[in-house]
Amino acid sequence: PYYVGINQNLYLQASLHSSDPMLQLFLDTCVASPTPHNFTRGSYTIIENGCVKDPTYTEYSSPYRHILRFRFNAFQFIRSNPEVYLQCELVVCRAYDYSSRCYQGCVHRSKREASS
Repeated sequence: PYYVGINQNLYLQASLHSSDPMLQLFLDTCVASPTPHNFTRGSYTIIENGCVKDPTYTEYSSPYRHILRFRFNAFQFIRSNPEVYLQCELVVCRAYDYSSRCYQGCVHRSKREASS
């Protein structure tokens, strides 16, 4: 575990370990949960489909494409343990492949309408 106070900045870094220098990382989705087993019900979305949902989120530039750095303010779920679990989905793309997910950025996906 990593200990940080409420509303303090939590800094994270993800790195891709590969000998291919033409790969890059993209943070697609990042969700926090009060439990390590359920990241859907009662969770808090920080980023979804590349779209920032948490106003305290900031991405930092990196000198390397295979390293991703970001931060957000630490928080605690109400009426629960003081622990917060984080699950992030990253995408690996070819650098300079402008048709890849890494270059699409924020993608608003519409929900399907349920038919009667």
